Amino acid sequence: MATKLFIGSLPWDVTDDQLKDFFSSAGTVVTANVVVDRDTNRSRGFGFVEMSTEEEAQKAVKELNNADLGGRNIIVSEARPKTDRPSSGGGGYSGGGGGRDRRY
Repeated sequence: MATKLFIGSLPWDVTDDQLKDFFSSAGTVVTANVVVDRDTNRSRGFGFVEMSTEEEAQKAVKELNNADLGGRNIIVSEARPKTDRPSSGGGGYSGGGGGRDRRY
């Protein structure tokens, strides 16, 4: 069963392919994704790598945590599962009704 790893402190210019190549030294990489901001299409400085086995994932954490990638020491840890987040209706700002009396 594949194990997903969180990769933090990534260089801003690292690509999915570079991340995959870097982690292949620890075993078979199923997927490698650098998380990008959807508005600017720039890296957010972190990503996820999915290793094919638990053993390879543990090896990657042991060998690659705090390793230099593109001049930065990266953080490698097992990814935590997503938590259920309540829907906020779409964008973070819910609007605000008109006609409210704001007295300060």
